[in-house]
Amino acid sequence: MTSVLYDVPGPKARARSRVISILGIVLIAGGIVALVVVLGLPKESANGAVQPGLWDASRWDVFNDVQVWRTLGIGALNTLRMAAVAAVFALIIGILFSFGRAADSAWVRVPTTVVLEFFRGMPVLLMMLFILLVFSTGSFWAGVSALAVYNGAIIGEALRAGIKALPSGQREAGLAIGLTPVATRFRIEFPQAFRQMLPIIIAQLVVLLKDTSLAFVVGYNELLRSGNYNLSQFFGNRYQFSFFFVVLVIYLAMNLSLSWLARVIARRTGSKSGGVTPTEKRDGPTKPGDPNLVYSNALGAQSTGQPS
Repeated sequence: MTSVLYDVPGPKARARSRVISILGIVLIAGGIVALVVVLGLPKESANGAVQPGLWDASRWDVFNDVQVWRTLGIGALNTLRMAAVAAVFALIIGILFSFGRAADSAWVRVPTTVVLEFFRGMPVLLMMLFILLVFSTGSFWAGVSALAVYNGAIIGEALRAGIKALPSGQREAGLAIGLTPVATRFRIEFPQAFRQMLPIIIAQLVVLLKDTSLAFVVGYNELLRSGNYNLSQFFGNRYQFSFFFVVLVIYLAMNLSLSWLARVIARRTGSKSGGVTPTEKRDGPTKPGDPNLVYSNALGAQSTGQPS
């Protein structure tokens, strides 16, 4: 298949691209190995004492203590708890923002736009501190509220874009069969927009999970505070890198799991469209004025059946 943007690479170009890719992989792998080796070398402190490398067993024996893993586990559960509660509220706020931004009335649309842009432009950490100091909600709800409002604004804008991307005939068909504008939005437009934007929404929820680490500043005992601060303070700076590394691995495991889920959902929903494709077949003849055809074009895969 010929592209209009660039010429199809020939055999020499493909071979050159493979060589460059291999060299790039080798350089990246070499850099990682060099970093690991350098971190493992003994270091001399300011007073002349030699400190063991960061991979020395004396820096990792602390993980033989069950209480260390219990503390890390509690921190990880607190992180997931904050992320789960904030994600639920973010989805609800995002839905409300999307309907307000896509409203026909300027009295609803303009104030919603102003509020949404304000929350999108406000730093999450500053919002956490504001909620904690002004409303005295406690560290957990300060973090949940800030994460829900900020990410809800982002999700709302994504859903609004999904609604606007739908063909205008979807809304017109819903109105033609007697649905109110609100019912048309809820029953026809929103389900299609939500399904199309689901990978983006899940990707934003991954960002929400990472941003729970900002609750460290407001005193919430999440994973970063539990592992990289509390344990380091208790056991000493000797184990600071070890705790940092383990916390990093736990965060990567959680975020990569959510990213994998986003890719799975994207593959499963990417081939599904909200409307009727030209290749779909219908039983029986149809004509332009057939209400069954209008209803099917509006609801697509969500059609509950043709009326008798």
